[in-house]
Amino acid sequence: MTIRNPVPGIGHETVQAQRRAAGRGWQILAAVEVAGAAAAVVADWFLPTLVLLAMAAVSLAVRRRGLASLGLHRPARMRVLILQMLTFSAAWTLLSLALFIPVANHVTDQRQDTSVFADLQGNLGMLALLVLLSWTLAAFCEEMAYRGYLLTRLTDLLGSSQVGLAAAVLLTSALFGLAHTEQGAVGVLIATLDGVAFAVLRFRFGTVWAPVLAHGFNNTIGFVAFFFLGPVYGLW
Repeated sequence: MTIRNPVPGIGHETVQAQRRAAGRGWQILAAVEVAGAAAAVVADWFLPTLVLLAMAAVSLAVRRRGLASLGLHRPARMRVLILQMLTFSAAWTLLSLALFIPVANHVTDQRQDTSVFADLQGNLGMLALLVLLSWTLAAFCEEMAYRGYLLTRLTDLLGSSQVGLAAAVLLTSALFGLAHTEQGAVGVLIATLDGVAFAVLRFRFGTVWAPVLAHGFNNTIGFVAFFFLGPVYGLW
């Protein structure tokens, strides 16, 4: 069967060249976006998460794409995903307390700076406010910014090979960690590890809703624990 060129007067090689040029153009644009996002995080411009979301909105408008292109797919079995992410968050919290946080304390000879939450212990109103913010500004907005927008653009730039995906996950997670410098070196390290876990969840479940739920539950567990116990710097 012969497949005809859909555009009269334009040869097959010309069409292929145009497609390659268009692909390179989108890669260059992705590189510019990634560089701008990295600069926003490193320089701590305004609220980096909101800057990244604004960039995402412009990026989608230029590409004429919707939020689904950034991984915001509603899963077929949302209730099952909610239970899975709650279970994951509980296990991840225990692993962090038992391993990651104590090792980070030892390596840096510091503890996570939780002074911004100093008034949380025993303060029910502040707990309610922080839980609300943790599900909106933190869980949804940060996940759309980092595991939705930035991870997608890094994948566009680096490719979808195992090496490309690994590099995209590590770079995105490192920037996510740097967005938490107010928590000190330990906070940056733990946030970076959280970023890796959330990125894996995004790819494993094929939707940004997975890391959104995991992030929200993870923060909620931490805030509730702080409300009752105060700062916890690991199990040993």
